[in-house]
Amino acid sequence: MGLPRPVLIATAALAAAVLLAPAPATAAPGRNDPTPYPVREGGGRDDGEPAASAPPSVAANALRAAPTAAPELARSGGYPRRTRLEVPPENPDDKSIKLGLTPYHSIAPRLNALQRLGDRVSVEVAGHSAGGHELYLVTLTAPETAQQAREQERMRELIENSPAAAAKDRRVKAAYKTPVFINNNIHGNEWEGADAALRLIEELAKKKDRKTAELLGRNRIYLNVTANPDGRIAGTRANANGFDLNRDFVTGSQPEARAIQHIAIDKQPAVMLDLHGYVNGTLIEPTTPPHGENYEYDLFLKNSYANALGMEKAVNGLGYTPAKDGVEPAVIPFRDQKEGWDDWPPIFTPQYMPFQGAVASHTIEFPMAVNNEEYDSLPVAELRRRSAINTAVAGAAMRATLAYTDAHRSSVIADQIETFRRGAAGEAQRPVSEETVPGVPGIGPEDVYTTRFPRAYVVPAGAGQRSATAAARLVDHLVANDVRVERAVLPFRLAGRVYPAGSYVVDMHQPKRGLANVMLAEGRDISADVSTMYDISGWSLGLLWGATVDKAVKGDLRVVGRPVHAASPTGYVAPFGDLRLRLSDPKEIAALNSLLAQGVRVRRAADGSAIVPGSARGVAGVLADRLGVAFAATKERGRGALHRTAVAAAVSPGELFGLREMGFPVQPVSTDVLNEGYDWSGTDALYVSSDLDYAKLNPAARTALDAFLARGGAVVGLGSQGAAFNAAAGLIKARPTEGNGSANGVVKVANAKNSPVTGGAPARTFVYSPLWFTDLGPGVRVEQSYGAGNPLVAGHWRPSEDGTGGPKDAAGKAAVVSGVSARGADVVLFGTEPLFRDHPKGLFAQLGRALLL
Repeated sequence: MGLPRPVLIATAALAAAVLLAPAPATAAPGRNDPTPYPVREGGGRDDGEPAASAPPSVAANALRAAPTAAPELARSGGYPRRTRLEVPPENPDDKSIKLGLTPYHSIAPRLNALQRLGDRVSVEVAGHSAGGHELYLVTLTAPETAQQAREQERMRELIENSPAAAAKDRRVKAAYKTPVFINNNIHGNEWEGADAALRLIEELAKKKDRKTAELLGRNRIYLNVTANPDGRIAGTRANANGFDLNRDFVTGSQPEARAIQHIAIDKQPAVMLDLHGYVNGTLIEPTTPPHGENYEYDLFLKNSYANALGMEKAVNGLGYTPAKDGVEPAVIPFRDQKEGWDDWPPIFTPQYMPFQGAVASHTIEFPMAVNNEEYDSLPVAELRRRSAINTAVAGAAMRATLAYTDAHRSSVIADQIETFRRGAAGEAQRPVSEETVPGVPGIGPEDVYTTRFPRAYVVPAGAGQRSATAAARLVDHLVANDVRVERAVLPFRLAGRVYPAGSYVVDMHQPKRGLANVMLAEGRDISADVSTMYDISGWSLGLLWGATVDKAVKGDLRVVGRPVHAASPTGYVAPFGDLRLRLSDPKEIAALNSLLAQGVRVRRAADGSAIVPGSARGVAGVLADRLGVAFAATKERGRGALHRTAVAAAVSPGELFGLREMGFPVQPVSTDVLNEGYDWSGTDALYVSSDLDYAKLNPAARTALDAFLARGGAVVGLGSQGAAFNAAAGLIKARPTEGNGSANGVVKVANAKNSPVTGGAPARTFVYSPLWFTDLGPGVRVEQSYGAGNPLVAGHWRPSEDGTGGPKDAAGKAAVVSGVSARGADVVLFGTEPLFRDHPKGLFAQLGRALLL
């Protein structure tokens, strides 16, 4: 799951992971043990490499303006389904070779050969990576005729769509094959799961014994051989776009994550593994608190804990020891840790899967580090010894999971059915306890996380909707994740409000209500619950994606509607006069940038929107159709010309992606890039959030940058590094104050009236390592302030150890400021995270507007 590898215990176990010599054994800490929680290693606001460190071909992959659908996996035809895979060219630079593992170019020929071994192995291409590599999905099962496969699909659909009927269906109980999904190598430099998967495929393809035949007769085993081929080849955690794919499951910005989402929807796994490295001893989920409040956690914990015990026994049974091999005993965080390895956010693969029906899903962390510093410094023989151990550990976890699933097939399927049934019936969750989850020791009040599901969510149409473009994007995202949405064909009343026809309704009496709620709900302030979180703690699409979303806690839901397969078109161009384009959505910024690129003369309105001449109505019509944006009629003439902004950006991959999504021409830069010599002549604005230190520029680079600033080049700074650049370059006076560095979540803000930066922005924003500004100089304007009192809506934000940096310290302080430097440069500083990991779509336009000043 991790941020670059958390370390479980700061003791000899750590030494065992990095030294050649085996280390002495260390006992695993217990839940009430004061031993430190897993440490975030290299975590922060964005885990990817700085955008400027990626090769040009990587940056080019980010040019895709909008997500494309993953290929449709076959739902008809029998098994096996053989695909002759195209064999990639041999790549001697593949980083897995050094470890004695299978390079990506050797996977396709091996899978081609395995398909020829018999009738148990099927291979499909589930999609393509950001770098263009095929994603191989293998199915292991006993042969099925086309009719038998259709019957399996009928039962799968019955389980999801009519779970009460499925619970009584004799065919389901007798003949439905339990779907198991094994996901490997989603972090590219955590390699060994893919090799263990290939060994498992070969083993089950060849074995002729009765036990194997029965296993494959009762189950379907799906293996994503390498979820991140780009990173496997390059030896990087991220894909070719620089994204940590295991943070993308609520956003779905990357093709690899979307492919896995499609597998989850199409195959509906009941049990799932996600193979990672490196934590010594082997880490086997379930997790520490806080637990996701939208799960049916009693059913999930029952199966996950039991399966974890089986995996622990299998891993420890391999016979590796601390003294002989440097391998510590396996650790189950739920049992052995107090906090720090939670399953709160749905951004990780195993935390997303329960919302698609998994009743057991696990991150597994191999014990022996072979990446990063170890990859570069250890002898090849030692690296290969470690990789062999990790491969064996991964295989043991896989085989134990298959054994658990096969032995408990009836109850696993029944629990998946019950998960969907509760959602469809609108029943309350069952809080976990030793009574409701027998066999799991140590359950306490700290493990009880439930929520009250509302009766429905409504995405209003008409005047009640702040952005029809944003509403359509949100609805399409919900549908893509298999959340059921209806569109009202008649007006209706709910919870005391009347909604017009065309409004979208998410009835929360649906099988995947947990997924609907985890996306649309505000979330919760969990700052008091635990002292630390593993990653983000707030993410609400209902608050951060720019659409108006109303929650109806209760009410009689009577809507005449139609199921939505795609949101209705929202593009519009007024038939007469000049046109106004609001600039409150990334698609509107993209439309403006397209107009400017085509030479259309656009002017700025007093409220920060764009005035497009009526003579460009034809171009506007094309953009309205393509992007779903609205061009309204206006009589305003505008007060100044807008010009296309070419951006030099020292930013994270997520920010680079967001900038290109808005249509800005962007050149990634860094301290190193500028020191090597950078031509500023084609640049209009510099955006700094990471990897650019003014003090470390050599004299020539500093002179060139100063000349850019002297001619009025604009600067946008974000976070502590953006503020530090502003101070070092002597731009505007604004003293930054840093909040708790691990604080993150959704916060309340107040936007300045008629702000050219935050005009039309939501009253909520996202923060990670929040920052605020005081002691503002003359002419420095506050564009956005943190809300009064406690601004945190959802997430985790405590004061630092010295008592400062908490949300109450930020209350009422400036979150975004702007001004003009003595050199004449427009400057905007953000203490918030409007482009964080390409996620908070409703906030993007704030950055877009800042760059257009």
